[in-house]
Order: sequence, then C-alpha cells, then structure tokens
Amino acid sequence: MSWQLQEAKQRFSELVRRTLEDGPQVVTRYGEEVVVVVPAEEYRQMSGKKPNFKEFLLSGPDLSMLDLERSKELPRDVEL
Repeated sequence: MSWQLQEAKQRFSELVRRTLEDGPQVVTRYGEEVVVVVPAEEYRQMSGKKPNFKEFLLSGPDLSMLDLERSKELPRDVEL
C-alpha cells in the first residue's frame, strides 16, 4: 500500500500495524516514493545485521511439541 506523507504522519499507528500484518508500506511525498517502512526483522535480514544470541534462539523452531522426557532407568554399571 502507498501512503502520502501527511496521511502516514496522522495515522502512524495504523501504518505500523499494516506493516506488521501486510508487509512493507510505501510513503510518498509530492507523488514520489521516498521511503519504505518494513518490519524490523525484515530490515535486519536485508541489512545483514546478525541477531543477538537471544534473538537467534527465539527465532528457531518451536520444540515444545517434542516429548523430551528423560528415561527413569538406572544407568548401567561400567568398570573403570
């Protein structure tokens, strides 16, 4: 979607919401495209900025559906 600069300023919250829901939004001034508003994660990917370790871990797949229960069996005897 394209937004005129004045409209983007007046409806900034909606501009942000639309960017997050629908993707990049173009802002025009005097009929000329001047900026594109993109979600932060998309910007990081485009700019090559690497996420910090926490962001990296949180961006991974959801592993909560895996059954990761430990065995209740006793360990085997090993001679040293």
